Amino acid sequence: MSNSLAKKYEQRFERVFDYIELHLSEPLSVEQLSQVANFSKFHFHRQFSLYAGIGVFAYVRMVRLRHASYWLVFRKQERIIDIALDVGFESPESFSRAFKQEFGQSPSQFRKKPQWQPWNECFRLPQRKRVEKMNVKIVDFKEIKVAVLEHRGAPELVNDSVMTFIEWRKSTGLSPLHTSRTFGLIYDDPAMVDPERFRFDICGEVTEDVAGNPQKVKSGLIPGGRCAVLRHHGPHEHIGEKVYYLYREWLPECGEELRDANLFFHYLNLRSQVADYELITDIYLPIK
Repeated sequence: MSNSLAKKYEQRFERVFDYIELHLSEPLSVEQLSQVANFSKFHFHRQFSLYAGIGVFAYVRMVRLRHASYWLVFRKQERIIDIALDVGFESPESFSRAFKQEFGQSPSQFRKKPQWQPWNECFRLPQRKRVEKMNVKIVDFKEIKVAVLEHRGAPELVNDSVMTFIEWRKSTGLSPLHTSRTFGLIYDDPAMVDPERFRFDICGEVTEDVAGNPQKVKSGLIPGGRCAVLRHHGPHEHIGEKVYYLYREWLPECGEELRDANLFFHYLNLRSQVADYELITDIYLPIK
């Protein structure tokens, strides 16, 4: 297949992936999705499996269950029956049956004690090949005081640390979710370090020092200085594609040099607030 034809195929399937995300609560048929891709029904079914690595119905179910999983944990005020209907299941019974069959925990069990590590193996989506222009900006970032929770261990367990940080935020009120910025500091490439040695800091903007607390959140700073900024739209799991672009393509071409500071993320919204496809994250690469 030529490069131009391959790009056209990528664009067609990206439209389908986006359509699925936007219409999870509705019935999604092969006929409907093949029209979005502008393929015949037969051709679409075969090409989708080759492109995504799994069949259409398996992909749709996986996306529905993945969305539901995050909402179960990060939107505890929502009833399980409402979550089931919001992601397109006809009843809470069919949702519970599918969830447990796929993952081994019922929705209520997952909400109480999510097992993130095996969850990541079960619900690993195919890598997206989104065709888009990378728009990198240079900004002067002002130093900011933050509350820091250090995550040390497997990347798959970061969500457990996130829940601990949310617990601290709610109990102290020092870093209100809706008025304080949320950041993530990156120390290691998860693909290049042993899982038990992976380091990642979860941070929330504060105006005063953090007192001792059971969650072991402490005071910290994100240093100011020049940064290259690249915006990422969509699930956090795919943000690595943009990070690699900054290091491998943008940095060698632009002539800039790195300074002695860690790359960090600014989460403009969170999974407790929006669906995965609506997530927006700014990636900051410190430069001299």
